[in-house]
Amino acid sequence: MPDGTASLSLTLHRAIAEITAAEWDACAGPDNPFVSHAFLAAVEDSGSADARTGWLPQHAALRDAGGRILAVAPMYAKSHSYGEYVFDHGWAHAFEQAGGRYYPKLQVAVPFSPVPGPRLLVRPGCGVPAAALGQALAQACRELDLSSLHVTFCTEADSAALAECGFLPRLGMQFHWHNAGYATFEAFLDALASRKRKSIRRERRDANAAGLEFVALRGPEIGRRDWAAFYEFYTSTVDRKWGSAYLTRQFFPLLGERLGDRVVLMLARHQGKPVAGALNLMGTQALYGRNWGCRGDWPFLHFELCYYRAIDFAIAHGLQRVEAGAQGEHKIQRGYLPSITHSAHWIAHAGLRRAVAGFLDQERPARLAEMAELATLSPFKAEAE
Repeated sequence: MPDGTASLSLTLHRAIAEITAAEWDACAGPDNPFVSHAFLAAVEDSGSADARTGWLPQHAALRDAGGRILAVAPMYAKSHSYGEYVFDHGWAHAFEQAGGRYYPKLQVAVPFSPVPGPRLLVRPGCGVPAAALGQALAQACRELDLSSLHVTFCTEADSAALAECGFLPRLGMQFHWHNAGYATFEAFLDALASRKRKSIRRERRDANAAGLEFVALRGPEIGRRDWAAFYEFYTSTVDRKWGSAYLTRQFFPLLGERLGDRVVLMLARHQGKPVAGALNLMGTQALYGRNWGCRGDWPFLHFELCYYRAIDFAIAHGLQRVEAGAQGEHKIQRGYLPSITHSAHWIAHAGLRRAVAGFLDQERPARLAEMAELATLSPFKAEAE
């Protein structure tokens, strides 16, 4: 432990319910709903994150000599690398080909949610540095004789603290929309180059001329039938993309019940029946787009429901940005620009660590170059325009 933290101890918990919501949220804070006790409990209580799905909770709590919790981290023992969105399959394959055992591993993450946010959750004012929690987590991984510990979609500050503890930093990329103080959606459009502005107006016009009704429902406004329809949208999207439907039918209504108005469900209805939906969670500064699905073929509906309606909502509620999930270069032309994401990786085996470090040394400049190239596609007006 760093100086002054020798009296701290780390405990691991097989369920989020072993830590009270008050203790957890005192460390997690209100900004990001994905690290809240309510969200993590909904994932577990719905049977979405458990031994069956290969996400076995091992939530970490750093305690003082009196047993008071000073810091926590959402952590899982993983038997695979699915549902993470920061890919280490190649590392696992190479290590196992060489005779090593990569799984199980430890993952500090929010299950099935590629949402950047804090992962080293330290109670404000307690005097414990984030690096103390990082060091304790690495020590736990060592004592459990596991191959590795991965902290994914963490903040830049978390990544820097973990680097002090011997973690290897990694960069990723997503596409986020940033609110430059726009009063209306039209004000946002006015910031775009003429051709891009016309394209978005055309897409919105066609989507809204298809005879659909659009609504944004929050928390208790979302009924059982709405959630049932959305679950069908979710599974149909998963089926088309050959993925795995980790989230159970029970998860979505439980999420609405536990997180209340922080849950925002954008629905498109045709003749009173839902035909598409986009699920978002709202933090104090951002709207986070998560899952989407559709029944039928409607022009530009995905863009309208997931991107434009999200921007409308963010402007109306004074939010600083919209984070629309992983992947999707097509988002750039709709105002969602490349943004860096961070992860950090602790590797026990010296040989594997050297190999991963070498890979990341090559990946990092390539990632930054890719982002710089994509930034040239920005739809916003040039300063001289």
